Amino acid sequence: MFPDGPFPAPPMPDATPLGEATVRMRWEDVAQDGRIMLTALAPAIERTVWNGLLKDHAGALEAERRGVVPILSRLTAVGTDEHLRVVEPAHAVGTYEMAHSVGASGEVERLHLNAWVEVRGARGRMVPPEGPGPQVLAGRMFVEHTFTRLFAPAGDRKLVRLDVPGMPPVPPARYDYPGPLTAMQLPLGAVALDDEVVLDPTVTCFGLEHTDSNQHVNSLVYPRLFAEAALRRLTELGRSRNVLVRALDIAYRKPSFAGDVVRVSLRMFTLGDRVGAAGYLLGDGEPAAKPRVCARILLA
Repeated sequence: MFPDGPFPAPPMPDATPLGEATVRMRWEDVAQDGRIMLTALAPAIERTVWNGLLKDHAGALEAERRGVVPILSRLTAVGTDEHLRVVEPAHAVGTYEMAHSVGASGEVERLHLNAWVEVRGARGRMVPPEGPGPQVLAGRMFVEHTFTRLFAPAGDRKLVRLDVPGMPPVPPARYDYPGPLTAMQLPLGAVALDDEVVLDPTVTCFGLEHTDSNQHVNSLVYPRLFAEAALRRLTELGRSRNVLVRALDIAYRKPSFAGDVVRVSLRMFTLGDRVGAAGYLLGDGEPAAKPRVCARILLA
C-alpha cells in the first residue's frame, strides 16, 4: 500500500533497475491551487519505463513482434498537497517487475508486467508568484498490466506462460492480483453517504475526441468521468465541490469505442475528513455485474 494513500498497491520493489527522466508538465497538469492532477503522473511511466528501461529490452521487443502485449488493467495513484510551479521541469523515477498471479487452485492464472513511478517537482506557484523552491514529492503511481496475445482469437488470448526468448516462461515474482471489482469497493474505514450506488444522470457519448492510437477510448478519459460524476453528486448532497482527486484506484475490464454511450454509477462516502466516490461505468443495457470500468476516488 502507498504509505500516504487509502487504496492498496504493492510497494515499489528494491531489487529492480531504476529509470529516471525529466518530465515537462502542461498547464492543465496542475490545478489552480498548485496541486498536481493524478492523471499527469501517467506520462512519467512512459518516460521512465516504456521509453526508458524497456525501450531496447530484447525480450520486450521480441514479445511485441509475436503479438504478446502487456495490457493496462489497473492504475492506482496518490498525490500530495504540495504546490508545484508548472513551468519548472519535474523529475521522475520509475521501475517495473514481471510477475505471476495464481487462481483458487494455486496454479498460475495470469502473467503481469507491473510498473511504479514517483514524480517530484519544484515547490511554488504561478499565481500568486512563488518559487521555484526545492524539489518536493508530487505523487506516486502503480500500474498493473496483464500479458495477453492481443491479436489472437478471443479464446486464445490468455497467457499463463511466456514462450518468448529473453523473458522468463513464468516470472518468479508473485503478485496478489486483486481483481477489477475490488476497485469499486469502499475503502477500509469509510462511512457511506449513499445506501447504494446512484446512477449519474449525465450520459457520455464517446467520439474520436476520447480515443487514442490504440483504437479505443484512452484510459485516462475514465478518471475524469468518475470525478465529474462525483462532483455532480456532491452538488446533489449539498457538499462543497472545491476539491481535487488526491487518490485514485481504477480497473479496466472492457474497452470502449467511438460511438459508445456510457453512464457512471457511484456511491459516495467519507474517509476521515475527506469525501470519496466508488462505482462503475456501463454501456447501454449492460449488466452491473460486468462493468467496463470500476473506480474509486478520494477528494480533498
